Amino acid sequence: MADAAMQETTGLEPAAGGDIQHATENVEANKPESSLKSFISGGVGGACVVLVGHPLDLIKVRMQTGTAGSSSVLGLLRQTFLKEGIRGLYRGVSAPLTAVSPVYAVNFWGYDIGKRIVHAWDTYMYGHVVNPMTIPQLCFAGGFSAIPTTAFMAPSERIKCLLQVQQASSGTPKYSGMMDCARQVYKEGGLRSVFKGTTATLFRDVPGSIAWFGTYELAKREMMTLQGIDPQKGSLSPLAVLTAGGLAGMACWTVAIPPDTIKSRYQTAPEGMYKGLGDVFVKLIREEGVAGLFTGIRPALIRAFPANAACFFGMEVAREALAFMD
Repeated sequence: MADAAMQETTGLEPAAGGDIQHATENVEANKPESSLKSFISGGVGGACVVLVGHPLDLIKVRMQTGTAGSSSVLGLLRQTFLKEGIRGLYRGVSAPLTAVSPVYAVNFWGYDIGKRIVHAWDTYMYGHVVNPMTIPQLCFAGGFSAIPTTAFMAPSERIKCLLQVQQASSGTPKYSGMMDCARQVYKEGGLRSVFKGTTATLFRDVPGSIAWFGTYELAKREMMTLQGIDPQKGSLSPLAVLTAGGLAGMACWTVAIPPDTIKSRYQTAPEGMYKGLGDVFVKLIREEGVAGLFTGIRPALIRAFPANAACFFGMEVAREALAFMD
């Protein structure tokens, strides 16, 4: 009776003798991580990604919105530093830094929830959890993570882009800082204006998150295989984690840059300039061609490797430190 119950709950055949330990290890491997641990470790990773990557994100947005001139990425970094100083390179950082810890916390929490949904589906379909999860299953979980994340990400992205673009424009700055920008945006159009570009953010982040988490998990598995490490028990070196995270960031932005370009232009345009995202797309293609969709890809990819390497490294360190929460 106990054996039958064990098989029904875990999908494992009844174990005998020395196999009992093996069966117990499989059950432990299928046990999901603490959602709170995923939430906290994601927040740590998010803070790392902003601090490392914001200067190049600034250049990306200015290139996408046409306020950067025609200089190269390094040339724009140099010009910004000489004209505005180190504070200029971190212009608009308060918005993402304030929001990024909860945003990435929700992102990794959403990823954890996505994996739980996959586990529930496996149990429903096959009577047991597939372990380890396949890459397509992890990609689904990654795509799902973008849904709750967008609710936090969209307002932060709107304010960040407005602050970054205004400093590159001539004339007196319209906004004195993050809170002033948020107040004025709300005063001009209410919550609808604050959340302007939410759909575009979702269109960017769902495929981007699929590529982000999928590439990270795939890179980790391939490096473990090459090094002869058991994925269920072993762990990668810090350098390997940094490499996997950097590759994940580059994969993410290669996929996400076209919808990100549309989002940036839509969020920073004066009210009434565009009828919607479709109008942004049509005008951009007509005026700049398909290449216009990839404006800003150079700083995005240059930023992606170190920023996302730092993100996943910070996340993994936090996960190890919080292992007692499982």
